[in-house]
Amino acid sequence: MIDSNPTSATLPQVSSAPTFPPVSSNVGRSNLKSEMRRIAIPPHRMTPLKKEWVNIFGPMTEILGLQVRMNVQRRCVEARTSKHTKEIGALQKGADFVKAFALGFDVQDAIALLRLDDLYLDSFEIKDVKTLQGDHLSRAIGRIAGHDGKTKFTIENSSRTRIVLADTKIHIMGSFQNIKIARDAIVSLILGSPPGKVYAGLRTVSSRMKQRAL
Repeated sequence: MIDSNPTSATLPQVSSAPTFPPVSSNVGRSNLKSEMRRIAIPPHRMTPLKKEWVNIFGPMTEILGLQVRMNVQRRCVEARTSKHTKEIGALQKGADFVKAFALGFDVQDAIALLRLDDLYLDSFEIKDVKTLQGDHLSRAIGRIAGHDGKTKFTIENSSRTRIVLADTKIHIMGSFQNIKIARDAIVSLILGSPPGKVYAGLRTVSSRMKQRAL
């Protein structure tokens, strides 16, 4: 016969959860291997890299605590972690920073990747949207850039992003939502929408963004 009222002696004893002191971030850091990353630099960006080298390795060493050098033979920038590196994702941030400069972004714009956590890079080609050749491709690039870059600047200011047009490739830097806004506007221009219609859509989106900020 099963006893319906078991005593405390028959019940399993519930042990209290163990308590551990907080682990210091420096524990075991000396035993970890330093990680290294190589970022290739295109030939047409080598001269700008030499001119802006002080502004490139300075933030990476001061803000991220990385060790940086330029490998001339391999035409790449090498970065590795050190004992002064505090963040786990510092190496990835530094690689994104150098990659953004290699894609054509200004140094002052690319530094935002080091200071903010929600910025990303997005790249695509015109042929990914629509297969265009010859004059049709040239007109699509012209619609994206606009007269004296007016359309590109309008998209950047409305979506709070930075855009680089490199032949048929388009690079966008910004937050996830803002990249989507800029990409939708560029896709509309590639598909043949007139700039006036795209401007109207950007004004609507910009007003909504201001209302959400309030």
